[in-house]
Amino acid sequence: MAIRNSASHPALNRRQMITSGLIAAGALRANLGTALAEDAPTLRSGLISPITGPLGSHGKTDGHVLVQARAALANGVRIGDVTYAVEILDRDTQSNPSNAGQLATDLIDTEKVDLMLAIATPETVNPVADACEAAGAPCLSTVMPWEAWYFGRGAKPDQPSPFKWTYHFGFGVGVGVGEILKTCTAQWALIETNKKVGVMY
Repeated sequence: MAIRNSASHPALNRRQMITSGLIAAGALRANLGTALAEDAPTLRSGLISPITGPLGSHGKTDGHVLVQARAALANGVRIGDVTYAVEILDRDTQSNPSNAGQLATDLIDTEKVDLMLAIATPETVNPVADACEAAGAPCLSTVMPWEAWYFGRGAKPDQPSPFKWTYHFGFGVGVGVGEILKTCTAQWALIETNKKVGVMY
């Protein structure tokens, strides 16, 4: 199935779009070594995260990462026979769930982004993912427990995923299998404790 696209460039399939999104997120930092023509087609990616407000500590490194990603993508990214310019439109949720959802809707409807990236905590990631799912816009998210993303958005255990447009790369916290639990308990075993743990979410 081809991903929704603007008239300015050819349609991309889902695999190609997700590949370009990972690149836009800074996963690939290679110099493509080719100059872009001024009329090169453009892939537009929205990046939504909390920069200010109570959750702002999660977005403290965003500015640095964006500088690195934009520098790495200055010569564009080649998909198939086409070299695309890459534009990253970053937005601050101000740690507000309602604001996060509205920013996503604006980026989809007004800015016509090809891909959404969402970072940090269920409070701001889930509204973005829900807006993208409703609009049929591809979304990648990270830096929050997958359980809160998956079950927190209405998915049910032992049932097929209800999500077609939203994807998440994140750690788990589930008892017995969660990455956080396994990491912490391995550390605690190295010191003498009273074997009592308090957790507050």
